This record gives sequence, C-alpha cells and structure tokens, in this order.
Amino acid sequence: MESWDEVRTAYQVARIGTVSGAAEVLGVHHATVIRHIDALEARLGAKLFQRHPRGYTPTEAGQELLKVAGAAEEQFAQLSARITGTSTEISGELVVTSIAGLSELLTPTLVGLQAGHPGLRVRYVSDPRLFRLEYGEAHVAIRAGSRPQEPDNIVQPLCTRRVALYAAPAYAEAHGLPEGEGDLARHRFVGLDDPESRAPFHRWLAARVPDDAITFRTNEALVLAEAIRSGAGLGFLPVLQARAMGGLVEALPPRPEWATALWLVTHVDLHRSPRIQLFLKAVKDAARTCDPD
Repeated sequence: MESWDEVRTAYQVARIGTVSGAAEVLGVHHATVIRHIDALEARLGAKLFQRHPRGYTPTEAGQELLKVAGAAEEQFAQLSARITGTSTEISGELVVTSIAGLSELLTPTLVGLQAGHPGLRVRYVSDPRLFRLEYGEAHVAIRAGSRPQEPDNIVQPLCTRRVALYAAPAYAEAHGLPEGEGDLARHRFVGLDDPESRAPFHRWLAARVPDDAITFRTNEALVLAEAIRSGAGLGFLPVLQARAMGGLVEALPPRPEWATALWLVTHVDLHRSPRIQLFLKAVKDAARTCDPD
C-alpha cells in the first residue's frame, strides 16, 4: 500500500463500525476518515464498506482488509514494545562479554536461559579488550577490578572472585608445596604471558619470585588451567574454576589481596530490555556460587 494511514483508518472503521468512533481513536477529523476510505477504495477498485444510517459494515473485501491490517497493527505494536523495552517476549540476540575464566559461571546461566526461551540467540565473547556498549558491540559486559566509570553505563556489583594457588597432585608429590612466602622461590610456576597484567595475584607473585621461576607462560585461561593440572607448576586459579576442575591441591589458600571485584555493566538505553533484565537476574542468582565458602 502507498499509504499506511489510509489502511489504518479503514482498519479502525471496520473495527469500530462508525466514522466518528474511528476519528476519535485516530485523533483526526471525521472528514479525514471519509477521505481516507474513499481514496483507499479508489486505489483498490473495490468497496470496503456498506454505508447505512447506523455506521459502516465491512464488505467481503473489507473483512479481508480487517485481517491483514489487524495483523500489521499488532506487529507494529510489538516492534514498538521491543524498541522501548516493554515487550514481554524474550527473543533476539544477547551478546555478553567478560574477562577470561568465568565460563563456569556464565555458560550454565546462558544455556539455562535458552532452555526456557528458545528464541534467544546467545553470543558469549571472552576477551580482555573493553567492548563499547554504546556502539552495540555487546549488551552486557562483566568487568573486573575497580568500578567502571564510562558515562551512560549502568554498573552493578556482581560478586568478588576469590583466587588461590593450586598444584597438581603429581607436582606436589615431586616438589612438595610451599610452606610460606619465603619458600616460593624454589618452585616452578605457571603464569600469564602479559607483563602489563593488572591481575592482583600476578603482581603479588612477580614481587616475590624471580622472573625465570615462571617457567610456563600463556595468554589463554584454558591453557593456563590445563598446564597447572598437568603438573607444569604452581598457578593461580579462581576458586570456582578449580573446584569445577577437581583433582587439584590447594598450595596457598585464597587471600583478600588476590581477590577481584566483578561488575555487571549495561548501557542505559538497553538496560530495561526484557532479555537484558532476564540475564542480569539469572547471573546474579548464579553468582552466589562465585565466592564459595
């Protein structure tokens, strides 16, 4: 149709049955309603209504128009609701980004959401770079460290990620475990291949052991965990991740100075979107296991 206004007018006339009623709903003069109906009938080459003293009754062609225009009106309403964040339908894409090492927390949460909402498409990206939420690079970011300060973002605390020093049983049997900080230098370590890392445990270790004590370095969280499990050396892991892996020995227990605060970050324009709110609630519930006793 060349004019949605004319179709919408005809739909309201068919639905209400009178020109005056349609004019009131549409907020236009009754003469505008009549003009729209006449123009649409001329364009279609068919009578859409039977005129009578009590109002307008749709013809067979008018009934067909009522079906099509009604469906279009509903779709426009759903589109408007999705744009303004008031739709109750949970569907579309959800893009979540986080630091590495949170898959034990996030993957079950995201899979659980999809099980309840099959129309939800998930993209989870673990990357050290900061995704620009204002440019739509991600819908939710989980960041570590000090509270994020970007303008137009809504920041909420998620949990504190505790970290401990772990060893494989084979390493502990062959080399023993450190008896304290003064005993660290005689051990081998698995560490991050990033001298600029802001991870508190990384800085703590660098200040206490020589550089060549870190004999296995990697920039991949999964590789780091596997190297520790394989006995390459002692290494730091989040408590939640180590417990999920199983079979590791705690060489040094968690310390407050190794812990990292995690933050949920969303852009103000999308914060109230139903799928964003659904994820935020679910991940907050799951985060109760983030700092296990």
